Amino acid sequence: MNDKNPPGPAMNQEIFRLGLSVETISVYLLCCSFSDGGTAISTRNLLGVWNSTREALFNGIKELEKRNIILKIISGGEDKNVYKLTEHKSWKL
Repeated sequence: MNDKNPPGPAMNQEIFRLGLSVETISVYLLCCSFSDGGTAISTRNLLGVWNSTREALFNGIKELEKRNIILKIISGGEDKNVYKLTEHKSWKL
């Protein structure tokens, strides 16, 4: 399995046309920022910068996983999961 994120800037404008909540889009944008900066997209890293509720973060992660926008590549418990962004063509619109 390829655990690398797609080449180029991670953010895809299509995210704004999916009818997702503001919190879910915020989670996506943080994931993109981490990816572009070479930082692991992990629940620990996300929690370190997230400024809303823990519940909102985990709901956003679940929605992004459901839409196949992010993919869990390491499962280490709620605070230790690691994700990768998927290519737009694999998103569930």
